[in-house]
Amino acid sequence: MSLSDPIGDLLTRIRNGQMARKTVVEAPASRLRLNVLDVLKREGYIRNYSEHEVREGVRVLSVELKYHEGDPAIRQIARISKPGRRVYSKIKDLPRNFNGLGISILSTPQGVMSDTEARAANVGGEVICQVF
Repeated sequence: MSLSDPIGDLLTRIRNGQMARKTVVEAPASRLRLNVLDVLKREGYIRNYSEHEVREGVRVLSVELKYHEGDPAIRQIARISKPGRRVYSKIKDLPRNFNGLGISILSTPQGVMSDTEARAANVGGEVICQVF
């Protein structure tokens, strides 16, 4: 089965898992998904993630969701740049999410990073999603 938007699928799995109060959700593995999960872990929105092989040639990501006093750590997660409409931003034009409480995840020439890391590196790119 081919997906037209693998990142959107990952974000939806995380959103649905937190609404159902799951501790772990699984998603097919890819390098871009690993990079997005790495940013979410660095910023403290998920507990951890791991990659394991289901059968030969098929890898799956297990994402451990994070909760704080029974509430999900991720209150809102939204896909910004979609396959039908790519959204690129210069670092000067990148708005702050919820007055700096949330993050934007960007795909830059230096790799996938959060908006604060992109501001420190002074590099813009494609805005993948916003998390609060």
